[in-house]
Amino acid sequence: MIDLNYIKEHTEEAKEVFKKRGCTVDVDEFLRINSELNLKKSEMDKLRSEQRKSDIEKAKEIKKEISNLKQIVSSLEEKRNNMWLLFPNRLAPNTPEGESDKDNVEIKKFGQLPIFNFTPKAHDELGKKLGILDLERGAKVSGSGFYYLVGDGAELAFAVYSIARKILKEDGFSFVVPPVLASHRTFMGTGYFPFEPEGNYKVEDKNLYAIGTSEQTLLAFHDNEILDYDKLPIKYSAITPCFRTEAGSYGKNSKGAFRVHQFHKMEQIIFCRPEDSEKYHEECLANIEKLSAVLEIPYHVVRVCIGDMGAPGYKKYDVESWFPSFNAYRETHSNTNLWDYQTRRLNIRTQVNGKKFFPHTISSTMATDRLIFALMENFQQQDGSIVLPKSVADTMGKKIISL
Repeated sequence: MIDLNYIKEHTEEAKEVFKKRGCTVDVDEFLRINSELNLKKSEMDKLRSEQRKSDIEKAKEIKKEISNLKQIVSSLEEKRNNMWLLFPNRLAPNTPEGESDKDNVEIKKFGQLPIFNFTPKAHDELGKKLGILDLERGAKVSGSGFYYLVGDGAELAFAVYSIARKILKEDGFSFVVPPVLASHRTFMGTGYFPFEPEGNYKVEDKNLYAIGTSEQTLLAFHDNEILDYDKLPIKYSAITPCFRTEAGSYGKNSKGAFRVHQFHKMEQIIFCRPEDSEKYHEECLANIEKLSAVLEIPYHVVRVCIGDMGAPGYKKYDVESWFPSFNAYRETHSNTNLWDYQTRRLNIRTQVNGKKFFPHTISSTMATDRLIFALMENFQQQDGSIVLPKSVADTMGKKIISL
């Protein structure tokens, strides 16, 4: 959550940021409730002090007053916290204005776009012809929005994630196999709830939800802990299945296996000192770019605008890979500096000389199945085969996927 002192000391600035981010919570009412809460807590402290100095009868009367105040404090605290959880994060300087991904600003471009002397096929058509991507059987077994990667399709996925893993290992990331179900608190703590509850699958009759990204369980790994300052940054990565309902995606381009309910994703998660978060945000971007370059997939980097950035984000880049079937760049990676928004919500702290404070977090995609589909489309041949880039060919032990 956002720092309370920021709202108190920079109220007009906070109001402007919240307005830009679509937050309608009444800031003045929030501050009024917070002031009343502090006043009641102060009254309670005075009564406790007086109680210790009083005789038995007087102490009993004071106890009743304290009991009544406790109820008031509890009610005020709940009201304040419920409002507090709805505030979005601050915004990095020069965050582009805008309402959707159409308003994101390109800052970098890499690679030559492929030129075909034939009409390129989409990844789903290529995958079906080669027998490596099967949406029909995915739909038969689980419904629309699910798919199988089969044979060389699965091998291709393993190769891409293996190359990505090597890059992250060289950069000092520790690998984790986390749970793929998480509690309501985990989703609240990471800032996905209460903003996007409809996007997640809930386990019937349980307080558990299927993760939409391993960010959720990797960050909550240190829920309510104090991290060793000298060991920061802490870098984690995981590759997990991810589940999303895609509620609200009606009308968005969902060609092939691009917008689905289950996919795999490798994540970069970093806990770092506040003064270093910009550095590690850029480092995560560099890892993404290194992977894309090694895979020889054309891409560009965009600075994400206000309207396209989730409430927890402070600064965000998207990396979009070239998809010939769309004749456009499409998002394959997101990379977000979240400042101390998540660590405050999860009460994850660090300390120096006895002073506790909140570290910053970076959450960044390293690879997803979309990257595999981009590779299939960019390296397709007229006969429907796929000639693999050298890094993938070396990892798979074959140069071409064909019938």
